[in-house]
Amino acid sequence: MIASSLVNFTQRLKFLVAIRPGVISPTVSARMAATLDRISNGRLLINVVSGGDPDEQHGDGNFLDHAERYAEADEFLKVWRGVAAGETVDFAGEYIKVSNAKTMYPPVQKPYPPLFFGGSSPEAVELAAQQIDVYLTWGEPLAAVAEKIATVRARAAAVGRQLKFGIRLHVIVRETSEQAWQAADSLISHLSDDTISKAQQAFARFDSEGQRRMSALHGGRRDRLLVAPNLWAGVGLVRGGAGTALVGNPEEVAQRIQEYAALGIEYFIFSGYPHLEESYRVAELLFPLLPGYGSQADKHLDGPIGEMVANDIVPPKQQQQTP
Repeated sequence: MIASSLVNFTQRLKFLVAIRPGVISPTVSARMAATLDRISNGRLLINVVSGGDPDEQHGDGNFLDHAERYAEADEFLKVWRGVAAGETVDFAGEYIKVSNAKTMYPPVQKPYPPLFFGGSSPEAVELAAQQIDVYLTWGEPLAAVAEKIATVRARAAAVGRQLKFGIRLHVIVRETSEQAWQAADSLISHLSDDTISKAQQAFARFDSEGQRRMSALHGGRRDRLLVAPNLWAGVGLVRGGAGTALVGNPEEVAQRIQEYAALGIEYFIFSGYPHLEESYRVAELLFPLLPGYGSQADKHLDGPIGEMVANDIVPPKQQQQTP
């Protein structure tokens, strides 16, 4: 709903939208995705979510266990991918049954908007290898991420496929390292030990292997939050899912990003608290240090800058763009 309300107010922003097997029909979901992809002119990305919090699953009417949910997701995606690609699908599985399933209006992206997915269990790895385009991991130390990439890549190769990889992290960046760590400490300064304990007990009921790995990084303890250089697990004390943040000055955070990129990570999904303020900080402090920042048109300008250059090189008039 939020993505569809924003597409007409943006031009370049892409939207990573979740779909949930077991909650919606694969055919209806494929039609919705095709419509949003057409409205956005090919700016839709799909995140497949197969669950994790049993209470949430039960509230949505899905009472399948962990293995059953992945089996259901596998059937769901077989139908979804076929319909989204413009095929007419007949399918009879244990969880999904459709006849003459199709969509009248295909998506802009071919064969369909890219499918993102994250999961650390054997069932998740198998699903990713068979049907996913971009495999996501939460922010773990480099060695753990490298091992996960190698596992998924090998399994995909065994079935004749290649995947791309992405990572989900929070970012706390400031002009100095000291300021960044002060901001991190401040973020959790009002958390009581009782609140942390209750949150960890709630996460323990999840049947998500990824959540287990996140919680194991710190064990619910404040003295175990630095889990790798500039990788801080404080967010995960009370937040389910992505629980780690890159913390430091711009040069430090950029270096850590480059290290993940060297492992094969192509997509970086960042967030921070509070959302708006951290978005500005990341854009102003971090982005200029990352590859690809700035337009190609600006790269021929070397030597004197500012007023001296403006006397000789008049900037071209550009149409105002919607953010």
